[in-house]
Amino acid sequence: MAEKEVKLKINDEQLKGAYANQVGIMHTRDEFVLDFISMLPPEALVVSRVIVSPAALKRMYTAIGINIKKFEESFGTIKSDDMPLSNISDKVN
Repeated sequence: MAEKEVKLKINDEQLKGAYANQVGIMHTRDEFVLDFISMLPPEALVVSRVIVSPAALKRMYTAIGINIKKFEESFGTIKSDDMPLSNISDKVN
């Protein structure tokens, strides 16, 4: 079966993007909830919430791995922080 080309659209607001330096991940049997967070102490702000199926997240995980590998082949190894993840309150205001 031939793949169909999909035309990707993005509105002006989404085109600007949102800065996130943390992610909070929750899941149920049927879905994953990804809260992308801008952590600028003393405050953390959820800038986007994405809800996906387990199968979709696994495809994204694979795509991210492929792209990290390509990035590191071009620019060198990405160094991870040795710092533990910040403790973010479960409360969303």
